[in-house]
Amino acid sequence: MALPIALYSSAQVRALDAHAIAALGIPAYTLMKRAGEAALRHLRSRFPVAHRIVIVCGGGNNGGDGYVLARFAQAAGLTVTALAASNPEELRGAARQAFADFRASSARALPFAAPLLGEGEVVVDALLGTGLHGEVRPEYAAAIRAINTCGRPVFALDVPSGLDSDAGVPLGETVRADSTVTFVGLKTGLLVGEGPEYTGTVFFDDLELTPPPGEFVPRLTRIVESEILAALPRRRRAAHKGDFGRVLIVGGGPGMPGATRLAGEACLRVGAGLTTVAVAPENVAAIAAGRPELICLALGEPRVLAEALERADVVAIGPGLGRTPWAHAALDTVLAVDKPLVVDADALNLLAEAEVRPREGWILTPHPGEAARLLAATTQEIQRDRLAALDRLLARFGGTVVLKGAGTLVGGGGRIPGVCERGNPGMATAGSGDVLTGAIAGILAQCRDAWAAARVGVLVHAMAGDAAARGGERGVLASDLARELHHGVNL
Repeated sequence: MALPIALYSSAQVRALDAHAIAALGIPAYTLMKRAGEAALRHLRSRFPVAHRIVIVCGGGNNGGDGYVLARFAQAAGLTVTALAASNPEELRGAARQAFADFRASSARALPFAAPLLGEGEVVVDALLGTGLHGEVRPEYAAAIRAINTCGRPVFALDVPSGLDSDAGVPLGETVRADSTVTFVGLKTGLLVGEGPEYTGTVFFDDLELTPPPGEFVPRLTRIVESEILAALPRRRRAAHKGDFGRVLIVGGGPGMPGATRLAGEACLRVGAGLTTVAVAPENVAAIAAGRPELICLALGEPRVLAEALERADVVAIGPGLGRTPWAHAALDTVLAVDKPLVVDADALNLLAEAEVRPREGWILTPHPGEAARLLAATTQEIQRDRLAALDRLLARFGGTVVLKGAGTLVGGGGRIPGVCERGNPGMATAGSGDVLTGAIAGILAQCRDAWAAARVGVLVHAMAGDAAARGGERGVLASDLARELHHGVNL
């Protein structure tokens, strides 16, 4: 089953389970058996030649899923070793029934012992799932360390054990899975924060449950390719450059032409009609020589910027701006104009030092360090719960916020936030954020919708990063991303 667009918190998924049991009359054990069937199906699909399976079972419903899988896998002809990381006699509810049926099939669970993991070609993690609250207990931490060092591929049930299923952060020792199959609802923690570092390939099965309309509003949505065409439809044959917007990018303080040039080129690459870069006078020649398609404006007297702002449909400010009095003056002039606005880099750092009111017409694009400065927090606090940080940024500044990083988040306008699962570590390179700023500004100039521009800009930027890293992640340059943007906006 393809991954759904909607993502839910673990509390929402538990509520949907409870709804199925109470309102629809589906026994809890029936759902557990469906989970076991789905797990076996995806296990065999992911590891088609594996015959020997070791399943490590915990003391809750995740362990129950493991015992169901063990029974079904054994019936399918696989050689199964079930390892009990806690006393199965203490299981309750559906998990207890799962163990009873497993034992009735003439199988038995062995006490967990690390050397036994080596008997499998695949190790299944059925230790903790979404039921974890707080740090992993020592006895489970030891089992997790053994799983991570056993030298076998790991297949996790629902959520890798030790991973916070909402925030996507490890709660002590955490299983590093090669694949994860999750049930009922796609959990936010699998795609945000550090979640993708631990989940591997994610599979999904809804266990034949559908959230009732209106009762379960997703916590997140995946940003998907269909949004590109919606924001950037096919062009009319008679179109001209004036139809696709005039963008002004303000930045490039003394000695820093590169960031503004990257943003400007990205803006052109996503299809903006006309792009002007307003920079310190000393940077004009370098930018014009390297990218003649950009209109270069020497930002000397204040009136020059004021006149350029009048002509622009969209303004972006920040790349290479600096924090000099010149930069302060430029930002003040830009903020005084009511234009669609993209704010990044040093402009965000200047905002963090100023008293500004929430504004609906802007898109802020902070990385975790900039977000920390905007919220007077630490980077670690931002990364500990990125969704909460996004909510705080929106409450403080309004508009649309793009919280950059692995699993970039987009929120604003009272809509369900989005998460981008594309991208790779090769994009952690100087200038990558400037390319994103230009891409969002260029798309905004064409679609005139901040929400759509932010989501689509983030997606095509990540797709460009993946395309640029086809030959390897190390050594990818921001200019490589800019060149690849053209393909993403022409799907």
